[in-house]
Amino acid sequence: MQNRLATIAALTLSLIATAASAEGVRIEKNISLDLATQIAAQTVATCSANGYNVTATVVDRAGTVRAVHRADNAGPHTLEASRLKAYTSASAKNTTLAMMEGAQKNPAAANLVHIPGYLLLGGGVPVKVGNEVIGAVGVGGAPGGHLDEQCAVAGIAKVQDLLK
Repeated sequence: MQNRLATIAALTLSLIATAASAEGVRIEKNISLDLATQIAAQTVATCSANGYNVTATVVDRAGTVRAVHRADNAGPHTLEASRLKAYTSASAKNTTLAMMEGAQKNPAAANLVHIPGYLLLGGGVPVKVGNEVIGAVGVGGAPGGHLDEQCAVAGIAKVQDLLK
């Protein structure tokens, strides 16, 4: 009887340990190269149709670059601006325009501009599946961050069926 109780206790403890270790592994959604490429292409196409020569950079959930599309005649500064906007948006899980406006209105948020790699200008938009951020797109080169953001939103909207 004691042998049987010891066996049951050992089995129970091993199941608890297995369940506890399984809680340490996370499964996260992330943006694929194909999806990132489609978003970048759609974003640049949208801006080009409006007469803006931009660069669109798409990053994954960790802020690592997955795709970059640069329109003909886009300025050289647009490459880094779009990357930084995408990184900032993915990192903060928010649009860079909303972050910029928050930093301007809230003195406590003003220090966000000092975070290395952050660029608080409009044009960075998170890419989401439901409420989960799987990446972000950053746009640089339109004559205003609000226009960069419009292109990013339109580029994401064109692939919305893939974000389910």
